[in-house]
Amino acid sequence: MSDFVPLIPISLQIRKIIFEKFNDVDTKFTNDDIFEILKSENDVDPSWIIDDTESLFNDLCDSGLVRNIAQNFTTIFLKLFDPIEKFHCDSCNHDVYLGTSEERICPNPSCKSSI
Repeated sequence: MSDFVPLIPISLQIRKIIFEKFNDVDTKFTNDDIFEILKSENDVDPSWIIDDTESLFNDLCDSGLVRNIAQNFTTIFLKLFDPIEKFHCDSCNHDVYLGTSEERICPNPSCKSSI
């Protein structure tokens, strides 16, 4: 890993991509889909491969935002439990995206404030 520091935490970038592109409980998407968008937006470490994001996608499943519906080697197929809503966290000053049934806690790993 390099010393690259994203402008927006990767976990928040992933949630934003899901909100903008896959915010439908009937839509299937993969970690590969999201990783390709992350790379195209250039706010991810250029040396990363899909395996470097596995823990971030596991955290999304653990949070109750998405569920893993299938897996094939490094590809994880996902679906939302609930639609995502956009909020603004005044503590870290980032837009955050939470599922309707998720706790109203900032998903920014360095913040975790109440929304």
